[in-house]
Amino acid sequence: MSMMTYRQALHDTLRAEMLRDENVLLIGEEIGVFEGSYKITAGMLAEFGEKRVRDTPIAEEGFTGAAIGAAMLGLRPVVEIMTINFSLLALDQIVNHAAKIYGMFGGQARVPLVIRTPGGGGQQLGATHSQNIELYYAFVPGMKVVAPSSPADAKALLLAAIRDDDPVLFLENLALYNTKGEVPDDDTPAEIGRAAVTREGADITVVAYSRMAAVALEVAERLAETEGIDVEVVDLRSLRPLDRDTVIASVKKTHCAVVLEDDWLTYGIGAEIAATISDGAFDWLDAPVRRVAMAEVPMPYSKPLETAALPSADDAATAIRQTLAAVSRRI
Repeated sequence: MSMMTYRQALHDTLRAEMLRDENVLLIGEEIGVFEGSYKITAGMLAEFGEKRVRDTPIAEEGFTGAAIGAAMLGLRPVVEIMTINFSLLALDQIVNHAAKIYGMFGGQARVPLVIRTPGGGGQQLGATHSQNIELYYAFVPGMKVVAPSSPADAKALLLAAIRDDDPVLFLENLALYNTKGEVPDDDTPAEIGRAAVTREGADITVVAYSRMAAVALEVAERLAETEGIDVEVVDLRSLRPLDRDTVIASVKKTHCAVVLEDDWLTYGIGAEIAATISDGAFDWLDAPVRRVAMAEVPMPYSKPLETAALPSADDAATAIRQTLAAVSRRI
C-alpha cells in the first residue's frame, strides 16, 4: 500500500497504462504543455511525446469525435474534458455515436474510449462550471459511468475503464483531488458495475457516490462515536451499470435508508436508488427512504450561498436521525 492523493492516483495510473499498452493515448485541452487544468497529466508530454499526448483546440465535439474514430480503429484514447459542463458540447458524439456504435452495427466495431471529466461545486466557479450532470450519461444504454470516491477506487476504476472495450465516462469530483488514502501497489482493476460496502452497520443504510460517499463515511464514523448510531455505507462506485443487488441486500439488513447525492433532487440518481429500494426491499422498510441533495437552483457564485446550496455532512446526519426517529415511532 502507498499513501497518495486522489490526483496522484489518477496520474500514476494513466502513466502506468501508457507504459503497459502503446495503444493508450491522451487527448484533450491543455493536457500537454500546460499539463492539464488540474495537473493530472503533469510530465506526460515530456515522457510520451506529442503523438500520444495530444493537445487539442477548444472544440469538445471535434476532439471527442476524433477519439471515437481512433477507438473504432483499435486505439484506446483517454479524453480529458476540462469540466463535465463542457461535455454538453460533445453530447451528440457521446450519446449518438460512442454509446451506440457497437449496438447499431451488430458488434462489428467497439469503442474502447474513456472520457475523464471533473465536476461538482464548492470551488466558486459559477453555475455553468459547477454542475453534476452525470445523470445525462448514466441514462444512456451503451455507456458505462463510474464515480470513484477514494484514491484507491480512482486507481482501480481507471484501470478498469481503460481496459474496457466499451465507452466509459469517468467522473472526478473537484473536491476529491487533494484527498488522501491508501492505494494498493498492484494493478488489479475494479469490477465496473459493482458497489462497495465501505462501512458495515446495523441501524441504517446510507447510499452515496463520488464526494458524497466520502461524506457518508465521515458522518457514519462521527455518529458512531458521538451517538452510537451504526451506519452502513454503500458506495455505488458505478452509476451504469448499477449494482442494485448490493443496495437491496443492505436495506434488507438495516430496514431503512438515506440516499446522498451532489446533484439536484428532482429526477436525480437518488430517485433511481429510491425506486430500486422500493422495488426490491419494500417489505423490509420500516420508514420511507430519505434523500439528501443540493438545492434546486443554479449554483451561486457567492461562497456563503454556494455552501448553503451544496449538501453537507450536517444535512446527512439530520436525515439519518430523522429516519431513525421515524422507525422508533413505528416500532
